[in-house]
Amino acid sequence: MGGSGAGAGHRRERREAPKEMIDSLRVIAGNANPGLAERIARKIGVPLGRIELTRFADGEINVQIKENIRGCDVFIVQPTLPPADYLMELLIMIDAARRASADRVTAVIPYFGYARQDRKDRPRAPISAKLVANLITTAGADRVLTMDLHSPQIQGFFDIPFDHLYASPVLVRYYLQNPIPDLVVACPDVGGVKMARAYATRMGTSLAVVNKRRTTADVSEAMEIIGDVQGKNVLLVDDMISTAGTLKNAAVALRSRGALKVSACCTHACFSAGTLENLAAADLEQIVITDTIPQDPARLGQRFKILSVGELFGEAILRIHEERSLSSLFD
Repeated sequence: MGGSGAGAGHRRERREAPKEMIDSLRVIAGNANPGLAERIARKIGVPLGRIELTRFADGEINVQIKENIRGCDVFIVQPTLPPADYLMELLIMIDAARRASADRVTAVIPYFGYARQDRKDRPRAPISAKLVANLITTAGADRVLTMDLHSPQIQGFFDIPFDHLYASPVLVRYYLQNPIPDLVVACPDVGGVKMARAYATRMGTSLAVVNKRRTTADVSEAMEIIGDVQGKNVLLVDDMISTAGTLKNAAVALRSRGALKVSACCTHACFSAGTLENLAAADLEQIVITDTIPQDPARLGQRFKILSVGELFGEAILRIHEERSLSSLFD
């Protein structure tokens, strides 16, 4: 995980962009997460671009950009969560912006879907992440901006500039402002050790690992705990929650080793059928997620806390537009 240095809580000063630069910047959103797009646009100080997304009689997606974007730097905000219509919307919006003579088109994909199929791990299997990368490039995107890829090597599937943000500055800042006593940061599987170590370093805690065995693609069984959690409160860190089966098994295993309260945080809340039931069975103290994927707070309940990454994406878009470095955003 990049940018593991201290300073997550530091307030940065940002110089104001010249008005003529802002005037050439456009932020357009699809239907996948308009709330996040609004927060991004608010951070930048521009209104969301006017766009009409309708359906033909047979259900096909129809897109029309309702303002002049000729010569503009266009950022299209659209996570590619299910259903696949959202991915199709993104591709059509990119094509529309390109044909409208935008100077540059950046696909802002807070959650990059189909990232779990990043290699051929069994016979006759697809590499869907590569396919999606090809589709986005072929549609006409000049650049991609995303957050917490499930498999960071997906960056190599693109032959266009690719910027990869991390939610850790937002999540770590929350925990520094709301500290958990006697804390140990843990990852629910060995694949997340690098991410969890970065969180532990920033928060000044020790690290534990739940070593699990996965029986199927979506079902896992926790096996053993690496690290000391006896008498400690534990924060499980992951990039996404899908079925929450891994989290449930990890929480049970941690408490069996003497852990006190167990909480969890993740970037992408990819909640599928049965997820909330598994999270309830895990008996987690708190679950902190971000708004890369839209959620209904009333449906989730009081144990959930939703943090916005809108300001982080907004700052990244400004820096890309002004041709400035993004590296300080990792702190």
